[in-house]
Amino acid sequence: MPKYFFFLLLTLSFSALKAQSAAPKPETSDPEAKKILDKIRKKYETYKTLEAAFTLTIELPGQPKEVQKGTIGQDGSKFRLDMDQQIIVSDGKTNWVYLKKNNEVQINDADPSGDDNGFLTPSDLLNRYQKGDFIYAVTDKTTQNSKVLTQIEFKPKDRNSEYSKLRVDIDEKTQTIESIKAFAKDGSRYTFAISKLTPNKAFGATHFSFDPKKYPSVRVEDLRM
Repeated sequence: MPKYFFFLLLTLSFSALKAQSAAPKPETSDPEAKKILDKIRKKYETYKTLEAAFTLTIELPGQPKEVQKGTIGQDGSKFRLDMDQQIIVSDGKTNWVYLKKNNEVQINDADPSGDDNGFLTPSDLLNRYQKGDFIYAVTDKTTQNSKVLTQIEFKPKDRNSEYSKLRVDIDEKTQTIESIKAFAKDGSRYTFAISKLTPNKAFGATHFSFDPKKYPSVRVEDLRM
């Protein structure tokens, strides 16, 4: 599974504010940031399903910036990620990774914990902050395209995490996550910007599954135990 972001994202499921606040004490999160995150989490929890159109910007040391567009849909543990180069689908029991250029699909057992999808969505992030995986604080407030955005910075408690920090922009008016940026320890940067959010979308019965028969001459690599 590709480890983009939140992969970054930051896993969404959907899936991070007080201007210029003082940095929290070590191992202590900012109470004001928690208030904001709690409100957003409760809002996301009212959604039965969620779909987001997004742009993923990948910045790797010494390489040209890469920009990809896609959509991600989530329904509980099920998710579907459609991007320019690949499709990743999970029905909660089985994961499929379809590589378009190679016309190849890799099949794996899904991790019941949901941690193996390699994609940190807004919902995943909101779940993880609640579990205490991060120390977080409001770091800035900006205005972009007439939107007032509050910025929260997350630092993982796990010293072995591949990311040094995550930076999340939240639209104050709509109380939704606008973007998540992950800073990898190797100097890589991944920015997941949401362009459209559709809560409670009705997905088709086969949306969270992958049928190799629909892809002529596809190579199937079944890695399930």
